[in-house]
Amino acid sequence: MPATRKTSRARTLTEIRSLARSHTRTAIRVLVGIMRSDDATPAARVSAANAILDRGWGKAAQPVENGEDLPLELVHRVERVIVHPKDGSDSEAENEGLS
Repeated sequence: MPATRKTSRARTLTEIRSLARSHTRTAIRVLVGIMRSDDATPAARVSAANAILDRGWGKAAQPVENGEDLPLELVHRVERVIVHPKDGSDSEAENEGLS
């Protein structure tokens, strides 16, 4: 993709974000209105409340579970592998006269 097309697309996304953010107060007021409305369905009220909480506090962390309804233990593994040069005439040691 040419640079001008990427720049134009990035500028457009930035403009869209800016426009959307300019309506934040109104959107929050609407969500609060729905959340407090006795005429709104319970599902709409919960959805509005969740949207408000998500924006104010971030989404709650979701536990990862296996099929047995037990939380999974996530293990991160960092492995360091040392590679030795192959024995042969083109090893660095031989080339440097160290063999």
